Amino acid sequence: MTSIQDLPQLTGQTVTLNAWVQDKSGKGKILFLKLRDGTGFVQGTLFKPEVSEAVFEAAKKVTQESSLEIVGEVRADARAPSGVELAISDLRVRGESGDYPITPKEHGIDFLQDHRHLWIRHRRPWAILRVRDCVERNIVQFFAQEGFIRFDAPFFTANAGEDTTELFEIDLFGEDKAYLSQTGQLHAEAGALAFGKVYTFGPTFRAEKSKTRRHLLEFWMVEPEVAPSNHQENMKLQEKMVSYLVRAVLSECTEELKVLGRDTGKLKPAAEGNYPRVRYSEALEIIRTALERGTLPPNVSPDTQPVEFGDDLGAPHETIVGSHFDRPVIIERYPASIKAFYMQPDPENPELALCDDMIAPEGYGEIIGGSERIHDLALLKKRIEDQGLPQEAFEWYVDLRRYGSVPHAGYGMGLERFVAWVTGIDHIREAIPFPRMLTRMTP
Repeated sequence: MTSIQDLPQLTGQTVTLNAWVQDKSGKGKILFLKLRDGTGFVQGTLFKPEVSEAVFEAAKKVTQESSLEIVGEVRADARAPSGVELAISDLRVRGESGDYPITPKEHGIDFLQDHRHLWIRHRRPWAILRVRDCVERNIVQFFAQEGFIRFDAPFFTANAGEDTTELFEIDLFGEDKAYLSQTGQLHAEAGALAFGKVYTFGPTFRAEKSKTRRHLLEFWMVEPEVAPSNHQENMKLQEKMVSYLVRAVLSECTEELKVLGRDTGKLKPAAEGNYPRVRYSEALEIIRTALERGTLPPNVSPDTQPVEFGDDLGAPHETIVGSHFDRPVIIERYPASIKAFYMQPDPENPELALCDDMIAPEGYGEIIGGSERIHDLALLKKRIEDQGLPQEAFEWYVDLRRYGSVPHAGYGMGLERFVAWVTGIDHIREAIPFPRMLTRMTP
């Protein structure tokens, strides 16, 4: 059985194709069927004098999203996006479609999200989710090439890796409590001290009551950990991975990016590497200068306030810094007071942490957060105590510093944020098959 993606190489041949009817048009002696099969889209043409009466009448009756088995000749057509069309000679209806709710007219986003199980059949989500697949495949390939092993972390956890207020609590049969994991990092550190280079890759959960275009309650993270390693090596690995993934998307997803109207010229610098690095203090100065001069990106309000030293960067601030560069920028050495307990202090200034955020250009904000991890037993125990975390829940994590501790580092990249950036979409909810948000749990 032939796939639509194979048709450009089969010009002049008669093929059999399984497909769904995306749309139908034509009149009189000619009919046009827009067809899809998951690998691509093609137009099928029926000319009444060239087919039997039964086949032509069957084609006239097919409805949107009916599934068909089709026989036809692949013909060159310079006007078609793929350069070919299908001259249909025979067809059989395999599954009829009723009153399909998503018609060619415009629909609101809430309607489309309510019908997400059907909307993913259409061109835009088809293109986005195929890019997502490309990114996922190449993440696995990248880390395999770099000598990492995949190390799966649990989804249930007794402790938080980040802010404890963002945990989804689970009642364990009325006897105890557990939480949905915010990160695979802590368990990945155990893996790194066993295998040297590991990565976790799976869903993570944040109980944030946020409705912004950058947030989901459930999202996927890739989180490598390396032992031994340090802050500088960690940033190099981030840049190497991101540039590799952008190159893969540009190479493998040309048709999908065309469907989305993505300006690939804006992605090419990211594929090259050489990402600038600025310190947190320098980032504050970039923000302050842009606000004073009024040289702000179009999507940043002139009422945006400067960031005071010791405050975290908000979305508008990340957008300002990101707009200064034509590729991702790495902001490093934030104040330790606004970062997680496990981050190694900067030996030059212990008030700062050896950490970084990678900010995507074009207003897409943070796509990676990483750090060198505290490897000193006494310091880690003190940080856990200072932040009022339950020491018994972290006892196993502290063990990693008791038995053969070594400087090590890692990071996490949000898959959906990365996909949103490379595809150029406005909202992260389109970068995952079925988004889970504050206002949406179905379909």
